[in-house]
Amino acid sequence: MGIFSGMIGNASQVNPDKLEKELAPLMIQGENMHKAFKLIRDLIIFTNRRVIIIDKQGVTGKKTEFLSIPYKSIKYFSKESAGTLDLDAEIKIWITGEDSPREFQFSRDHSVDEVYQVLSHYTL
Repeated sequence: MGIFSGMIGNASQVNPDKLEKELAPLMIQGENMHKAFKLIRDLIIFTNRRVIIIDKQGVTGKKTEFLSIPYKSIKYFSKESAGTLDLDAEIKIWITGEDSPREFQFSRDHSVDEVYQVLSHYTL
């Protein structure tokens, strides 16, 4: 279900060690990756200091946007679990200065719980 999940828009977990070299230019001293998720071409990375969203754009994906959200900018967040007919779980993050939340969909596994725990740990 992992590949299919990614194709229909659900984030699937990626080993942060595999991204270490690619993300080295973005990381600061003392920053460590805790969780990483891939959504088709895009990435959502949770570090001990911030959330990094990597948005690959265009047909080739060469143009890339890097969005850094410090945990102190997160006003609140919510978790919606998967239901009987609704196969995906969702995390919503409200950021200071934005009206609408950032929404991330996850497959039915326990990844959404892990993300919620990471957010709770660094924002509360």
